Amino acid sequence: MLCAARGQIQGKWRNVDKLYVSREGLAKLKDDLAACKARRMEVAAIIEHARGFGDLRENADYHAAKEEQAMLHARIRDLEDKVARSEILEDHAVDTSKCFMGAVVKVLNMKTKKEFTYTLVSPVEADMASGKISVRSPVGEALLGKSVGETAVAKVPAGNIEFKVLEISR
Repeated sequence: MLCAARGQIQGKWRNVDKLYVSREGLAKLKDDLAACKARRMEVAAIIEHARGFGDLRENADYHAAKEEQAMLHARIRDLEDKVARSEILEDHAVDTSKCFMGAVVKVLNMKTKKEFTYTLVSPVEADMASGKISVRSPVGEALLGKSVGETAVAKVPAGNIEFKVLEISR
């Protein structure tokens, strides 16, 4: 009975939510994971080399490499979790008349009268510099489900931003 209860507790806290990503997003996650695993071997060699310098209590190279190793292992676990939970979002079954994850959305900021083009992506693919915004961001959440001509209000720390949806494409 204790084992069954322990399994329920572990299952309850385990993050089993699906992570919807594009094919490109999944490929990037896998590339990042491969790079981290390759770097892990390099860091292990650095640690081994630093051990040869003697007293580990005052060995800055050793401590820096161990810290990098710990961060790298955490990053690898995170990426492995994301890859395992990833599910490629097939957009052929999506209503393209409304904003959806994977859509390229052209909007007009009603206050500044400037146009912006955003690609709505999963949180792991978000990259503001390239116009990819997370569907969990305030702007992304406001746009989801809106049709061309509709207005979306994003609640951001600086106040509300009102956008008019001008165009939706894949």
